[in-house]
Amino acid sequence: MTSETRTGDQAAYFPTDQEYDGLLKKRTRRALAVQGALMLALTVAVIALITLLLTIINDSFGLVAQVNQVEPEEIVASAGYNPAEVALGDLSKDELVTVLGAGISNNVGRRLERDQRFYEDRLVFETQAKWDEVCASSEPPAGCTGGARDQSNVLLLVQERIVEPDIVATATLWRSVFDPSGFQDAVELSFAENPDRYGDYTYDQVRYPWRAWFSWTFVTSPASATPEIAGISTAILGSLWLVIITILFAVPVGVGAAIYLEEFARPNRINDFIQTNINNLAGVPSIIYGMLGLAVFVRVFEPITSGSVFGADAANGRTVLSAGLTLGILTLPVVIISAQEAIRAVPNSLRQAGMGLGATRWQTVRSHVLPIALPGILTGTILAVARAIGETAPLILVGAAGFITTSPSGPFSQFTALPIQIFQWTALPQEEWRHLAAAASLALLVLLLILNSGAVILRNRYSRRMQ
Repeated sequence: MTSETRTGDQAAYFPTDQEYDGLLKKRTRRALAVQGALMLALTVAVIALITLLLTIINDSFGLVAQVNQVEPEEIVASAGYNPAEVALGDLSKDELVTVLGAGISNNVGRRLERDQRFYEDRLVFETQAKWDEVCASSEPPAGCTGGARDQSNVLLLVQERIVEPDIVATATLWRSVFDPSGFQDAVELSFAENPDRYGDYTYDQVRYPWRAWFSWTFVTSPASATPEIAGISTAILGSLWLVIITILFAVPVGVGAAIYLEEFARPNRINDFIQTNINNLAGVPSIIYGMLGLAVFVRVFEPITSGSVFGADAANGRTVLSAGLTLGILTLPVVIISAQEAIRAVPNSLRQAGMGLGATRWQTVRSHVLPIALPGILTGTILAVARAIGETAPLILVGAAGFITTSPSGPFSQFTALPIQIFQWTALPQEEWRHLAAAASLALLVLLLILNSGAVILRNRYSRRMQ
């Protein structure tokens, strides 16, 4: 309809062709501006994530300037092998134990053996009579009840106690690839200008091996005060224990609360108050939850969280159970809110159809509402676990160990976690610890990716089955 054909009240409601074109162009410009802003936000987010990942990878690999007290080739040659054909890691467990026994004192050997035996059927550094006496004491060492060391464990001891690698300088991946000679020249110049800095070492002893700080050995090795052999196996197991306890607590409680609030709770002031506080708790800083966990789980419920009620031998309530319950409380609001949204998205027609056929409200919820809402609930659980696995402040307050070499064996064990390990390493001044922290960060990202991928696969499979 053009302006020439409009009559009466039509002129007041219908724009002219010129006005219509102007409004259309304005609307188009506004849409393009919004689209551009969204694309810019996406680009910035992607660039930030890529930069973070590249920074972590850059510090997780590279050349090192390393000095060994004893070269691995010398150890291999002393065992009767050709160093050009056999590496130190190729030696058998018996040969490595022999090398270790020749290079350390009996006192050190006894301490190592009491931590963990070298063999199940015989002793190396301890007499049987003394061993029986020690194991019969009120507090026997871990070696009395634990299994024997394997070849890889003895190899780590040989590298730590005999080879004694000392890294005097490190290079990032970028410098190792594009400027390796510059790195070597810088190390040589440092030795020439500051000879006292390196003690009895000379530049002729320096080797430049390629170091993958993030490696399978790094993942499977326990923590150590020596950065050259330090690993994160104890931290990984601690994080997995925390995730399991968090899920076992937060998911049933959170989904149950969401079902009650959405399906059974009547609209009144009390329920409105509860809903408001749940929404507010989702934004509370994590350190507040740490203080709550310290006051409640570590102190008030210490007989339970320490395991003393169940006959466990924990010293106090600073256990992996207390930490897992604390993280469960922290993630609970996220689980409840996401589960509520998933349940709310289920059409009311399904509820009416179920109850119209004679089903009770609970039967309708169990058989119709929950199966359809489950993918959304799993999505919320993924987000909650992703938040829990990266938390540091609550774990510090409830007693996560900064340095521990024994992996948690149950819910009443002492523990550490990957975020705690990263935090401790970044606080140390040596460059080696910074590279280890980067490698641990990469391991945390990989662990999070594996856990989330598994949850996404389960969610997608269930969604396809429901369709």
